[in-house]
Amino acid sequence: MQIRDGSDGDTIVVAGGAGFLGSHLCEKLLGHGHGVICVDSFLTGSQKNIAHLRANQGFSLIEHDICDPLEIDEQIDRIYNLACAASPPSYQADPFHTMMTCVKGTGNLLLLAEQHGARFLQASTSEIYGDPEIHPQTEEYRGSVNCTGPRACYDEGKRAAEALCFDLFRLGRVDARVARLFNTYGPRMQPDDGRIVSNLVVQALSGRALTLYGTGHQTRSFCYVSDMIRGLVALMEREPNPALPINLGNPDEFSICELAEMVQREIPTSKDVVYLPLPIDDPRRRQPDIRRAVDLLDWRPEIPLEEGLRHTIDWFKQMIRPADLQLARLEAASAV
Repeated sequence: MQIRDGSDGDTIVVAGGAGFLGSHLCEKLLGHGHGVICVDSFLTGSQKNIAHLRANQGFSLIEHDICDPLEIDEQIDRIYNLACAASPPSYQADPFHTMMTCVKGTGNLLLLAEQHGARFLQASTSEIYGDPEIHPQTEEYRGSVNCTGPRACYDEGKRAAEALCFDLFRLGRVDARVARLFNTYGPRMQPDDGRIVSNLVVQALSGRALTLYGTGHQTRSFCYVSDMIRGLVALMEREPNPALPINLGNPDEFSICELAEMVQREIPTSKDVVYLPLPIDDPRRRQPDIRRAVDLLDWRPEIPLEEGLRHTIDWFKQMIRPADLQLARLEAASAV
């Protein structure tokens, strides 16, 4: 396995590079002087996310579904795999494709990494822990996942992708690393992606009631996007390969009710809250144990939720047209 050390001017593939997280990663890598090949099928990614990168000579785009084999002629030094729908409404819309993206797609990118002697990073997820029975979640915890439930296409798909990475690493074929990402938020989230932060912010901006599921006492740990990007790059460039999965997330734990209260303080246009049934297999608690990331990567998040939420709200205010918000407020008022 011949792997070159990271240096300025590397050529780096970012699969899923037009997505929320991927576009921020592309931007970061370009800023460090690397050449970036963005690979995206635009199933959930957006051209708007990468429009500002098109003028950079180091940026190129390949529109491609990683479920199909990918060939790139130029030498590649790094591959980040962020290519998969990440919110339940998105990954449940086509569960077969979600599973194939995780398994077949990851396999295709690993073979591409092997061909080029490129280092590989798999963006896994806290969803591999399922509805956890231990708290907070350490990397040693094997999870409590319903393998036949509606979330299994993503949960089990990501677990299988991790297995592929570690199998090829143990065989000496690919220098593969695995990051388990906990709820990331920030600018470039899609307003209709079904994630809790974007849901609540868009509802509040439009004057609608905030929608909470279950009692709202289930918890999440929210990591701002710039912190997450730092963690991914740190893991990719860590010497030697830690040969272990690493949790990346903010260990500060908040209930969904607490998040809604923060949104209402920042956007005091909606005071009502509507409670709906909790989705099947929705985790009751989620909090990362990040001691491994601190020890091995010298990484920890820096942006508190209140600050990151303000940045996210400011971005949504700019993204959503005032006319659209005014129409939504009028519709909400007329429905009362």
